[in-house]
Amino acid sequence: MKRDNALDVGRMIDERPMGSYQKLVVFLGFLIIAMDGFDVSVISFIAPQLRSSWGITAQMLGPVISAALIGLAVGAVVAGPMADRFGRRGVLLISVAFVAVWTIATAFSTSVTELVIYRFFAGIGLGAAMPNTGTLVAEFAPKRRRALVVTLAFTGFSFGAAGGGFLAAWMIPAFGWQSVVLVGGVLPLILVPVLWLWMPESVGHMIVKGAPRERIARVVNRVAPGVANAKTQFLWEQSESAEKSGSAQQSNPIKMILSGRYLFGTLMLWVTYFVGLFLVYLLGSWLPTLVKDIGYTVSEAAIVTSLYQIGGTTGALTIGYFLDRVNGHKAMALIYVVGAAVVYLLGQSSHQFALLAVFAFLAGICITGTSVGTSALAAQYYPLESRATGLSWMHGMGRWGGILSAFAGAQMISWGWNFEHVFNFLMIPSLVVAAALVAKDMHDRKTDTQAQTGASLKTRAG
Repeated sequence: MKRDNALDVGRMIDERPMGSYQKLVVFLGFLIIAMDGFDVSVISFIAPQLRSSWGITAQMLGPVISAALIGLAVGAVVAGPMADRFGRRGVLLISVAFVAVWTIATAFSTSVTELVIYRFFAGIGLGAAMPNTGTLVAEFAPKRRRALVVTLAFTGFSFGAAGGGFLAAWMIPAFGWQSVVLVGGVLPLILVPVLWLWMPESVGHMIVKGAPRERIARVVNRVAPGVANAKTQFLWEQSESAEKSGSAQQSNPIKMILSGRYLFGTLMLWVTYFVGLFLVYLLGSWLPTLVKDIGYTVSEAAIVTSLYQIGGTTGALTIGYFLDRVNGHKAMALIYVVGAAVVYLLGQSSHQFALLAVFAFLAGICITGTSVGTSALAAQYYPLESRATGLSWMHGMGRWGGILSAFAGAQMISWGWNFEHVFNFLMIPSLVVAAALVAKDMHDRKTDTQAQTGASLKTRAG
């Protein structure tokens, strides 16, 4: 770990138990993701009230729901390379402030057009915040617990969305839909100064980019008090970077994630996240409307959707635990297959509220919870030099699945599909995700075998 005045900080983090400072980073990451979960889901909770108050159709709601998702895609694709170049912390601070400003503006919308514009700009901030939070949290976590720590932070999404549902069930009847949206803007506004004071820059990024030694030492000594001094030379996972990325491509993270070493895995991660978010957002965005349309109240619809989000939190914690201990690809594929069966059963439970609530909770475990594991897979897959870009581009490409879901939900309703038909259809994308995960696992194993064989031949030749 430390020899003379050289300190491999990545190895130090891997070998030490997680300290209080690292746990603080995870907690702050959880708060950012919870804010995002609340903000992304808030439109779905106010959608039934918007339809009745403004007299708009389900098709008119499609652009409102998809506007933030388009912004999410744009924000993720742009912010990832920026974070790999300039740092994770600055991108996070700007993005959270962006969310706050445009969400508060959303609360004062007077037309569908204004809603679409404000939600788009709020989405840009959300798209920049989520993947970079995952990247920063991953770089403060030891490898043996990285998947669990990343998924723990991302459980904040379901926590925030579920909290928004329960809050909406109380606030909308009492104060109107604007009150819930306003809360969604004030919370990130409060979070900005907290992050300014307590959220550090990624120590790995600082080392790779040659930041001042004193600045690196301050963060390192918070992780491991007394380890660094004025003469310490800092290193970061030198062997991993050289082995996985190749020196020719380390300066360009976009080229790295699209290089021969990573291309197939990158594409399968995109497919997994695209189809996974299609499911997550279709269920999260349209479940309140679908439940209300079969005869339940706005409050009952919000409760069912909140249970779905709570199931997502439970599932994320479960999958995070297993990803650090078993083959994550196979575990996630199996859960998605089970999820297909649960979704089918959900569609058969429209006339029994108790069963509807139970299967919504189980669907959250299998669909939303497992989709969070994709971020953990990506954090493990990419090296530090391209990790923010890899996660952000995966999030950006995946958001188009969420965008498609907004229009797909509206179209299915306009076609007259009943509750059962919608959920019968949703079995198909669950199985597609399972197939993509199995394909990536098989390719990764083949690539690793070829790399080991090549290294062995090189050693013998030497």
